[in-house]
Amino acid sequence: MAARVLSAREVAALTGGELIGPPDAIVAGVASLDEAGPSDASFLASGAYLPYFQSTRAGLVLVAPGFRDVEPGPAARVVVTDPRAAMRLVMERLAPEPAPEWGIAPTARLGRGCRWQGRIWVGPGAVLGAGVTLGADCRIGPHTQIGDGTVLGDRVTVKAGARVGLDGFAFSATPAGPVRVPHRGGCRIGDDVEIGANSTVDRGSVGTTTIGAGTKLDNLVHVGHNVRIGARCLIMAQTGMAGAVVVGNDVAIAGQAGLADHLTVGDRARIAAQSGVIGDVAPGATVSGYPARDHRQVLRQAAALRRLTPLVAALEHLAQAHVDGE
Repeated sequence: MAARVLSAREVAALTGGELIGPPDAIVAGVASLDEAGPSDASFLASGAYLPYFQSTRAGLVLVAPGFRDVEPGPAARVVVTDPRAAMRLVMERLAPEPAPEWGIAPTARLGRGCRWQGRIWVGPGAVLGAGVTLGADCRIGPHTQIGDGTVLGDRVTVKAGARVGLDGFAFSATPAGPVRVPHRGGCRIGDDVEIGANSTVDRGSVGTTTIGAGTKLDNLVHVGHNVRIGARCLIMAQTGMAGAVVVGNDVAIAGQAGLADHLTVGDRARIAAQSGVIGDVAPGATVSGYPARDHRQVLRQAAALRRLTPLVAALEHLAQAHVDGE
């Protein structure tokens, strides 16, 4: 099969961008700015990567409007509103994903009463418990485990090594030591959800753990028992949610955030990386820090601390001078 290539003129037409430079420049692949060669396309969406842009060997770069005339830089560039989205179009044209496989691997294990409709893919070593239900076009990655009675909607992807619908962490204190609380609840995953590699979604202890349609979990995310997550949320790596957290729709939670049990995060809220959330988050709020609070307040406090540093040093100097003068 002949290699796919695109001219700069074709890239501009494909992305709806403004072409600057030679229209006949040819690209056959995509790469990051620092690794690209003359036959690669790349993109620049943030000023943080401007030094890479100014030294890149890329044959063509998709740039945001603010970088239209930056020099030095590649001669061939296409100005687009959203370089990331435009790059996705170029990638799909130059290197389209292969058609997905469907079927059940010989080494997968399906428990009694598993049901599905339409096409599914269950990878090698995957284990589906009794009574699991899969919607159409579900993809269960290698060595995943889906607990008894878990329900997955249409087009759900569970990546390698994930655990969905198994018992959570709940114990009662007794004189004899911790006693496990039984988990008899369910786990329900909505349409178009993605669960990243080695993530865990516990089943409910009494109620049902739910993840709403279109929500995406990164790798290494933990969702505790009885958690309810709304639709279209983005939850990044190493985020952990304790039991019975309620997350609204369109929420973004950055990496390594931790959410204490029984709290509520409102619709469209934003939680910054490494935040420690120990109370409710209002709809539309952006929080950071530990304990998590209004992000602007955190920035103001950090700036105040920086201004205090020289004052503390001056006071220490005066105190030492006083001691030395005694």
